[in-house]
Amino acid sequence: MALSCGIVGLPNVGKSTIFNALTRSAQALAANYPFATIEPNVGEVAVPDERLGVLEKIVSARRIVPATVRFVDIAGLVRGASTGQGLGNAFLSHIRETDAIAMVVRCFEDSNVTHVEGGPDPKRDIEIIGIELALADLATLQKRVDKLDREARANPKIRYKVDAAKHLIEALEAGKPARGFPAGSPEAEVAAESFLITAKPLFYVANIDEAQIGKPGPLVAEVREVAQAEGSRVVVLCGKIEAELAGLSEEEAHEFCQELGIERSGLDELALAAYDILGLMTFLTAGEQEVRAWTIAKGSKAPEAAGKIHSDIERGFIRAEIVSYPDYVKYRTMDALKSAGLLRSEGKDYVMQEGDVVNFRFNV
Repeated sequence: MALSCGIVGLPNVGKSTIFNALTRSAQALAANYPFATIEPNVGEVAVPDERLGVLEKIVSARRIVPATVRFVDIAGLVRGASTGQGLGNAFLSHIRETDAIAMVVRCFEDSNVTHVEGGPDPKRDIEIIGIELALADLATLQKRVDKLDREARANPKIRYKVDAAKHLIEALEAGKPARGFPAGSPEAEVAAESFLITAKPLFYVANIDEAQIGKPGPLVAEVREVAQAEGSRVVVLCGKIEAELAGLSEEEAHEFCQELGIERSGLDELALAAYDILGLMTFLTAGEQEVRAWTIAKGSKAPEAAGKIHSDIERGFIRAEIVSYPDYVKYRTMDALKSAGLLRSEGKDYVMQEGDVVNFRFNV
């Protein structure tokens, strides 16, 4: 199952518009009323990678296959979702199944688009969602700690989990998400076992209007202030413009971006941010059949990467022949790379690096 990023937020902040643009389709219903998206829509989105086009020309490949990241468009959240208000229960169950969260925050005024809280206020809107997620996690932990306490009486070795669960409860009650505990800590262990929503990595998507392109206003500054305090990141985009760009040809979209002064599509930034927050990286393969970006977790070793291509390659792994992307572009042929001593032979303990161009040797 591919790792996924859930697109969440209050109703009418632009979640479905952004999802539609991301997936270049009308899978999600974008409408000016709450809960237009009832069941979560899922889409695989290509991760932008300029290296693929360069390699395609060098090896005269027949096709390009980019890496992808999965996005899930989830129903809007309102106050009281943790107690079942709106579509709260459905929202919470759907978001629990994702691996990371992209929180869309409305950063524009528009009298024609209703706002469930009366008008956009990023800090308040972020706080509403944060509180509801924390309350949902608290309900989960209250049940979990009682169960752990009973289990610890029979097995004292897991008593530390009871203490960790209590620490998590204290943090949530103080308004601190579970993701604040370091990886490898007992608290992080219990949070993962309990499928806590606030333990998931999160970043913000500031949805602006056309007037703010190139000069985001004070509402975006509020989102950035919150993100900076949390150590999160912010992607700023105009959902309306991104939806228009999605309906154009590549050449037309490029011309439109130039007119607007946009260097890179906000959707590209969103896909890259999701890819990064999910802890993913890319290695590359290049041949006449195809140039392809393969997705692996950061820190993966060579045999694990080989297994992404085929399990037989992982089982029969002998070595990985690796060239750095800049060297490949500079020397352009394997013979030239070998002559320059730039083709490396790496074994089972090699930790893959972003952009490695690889050929795996294996026993059949």
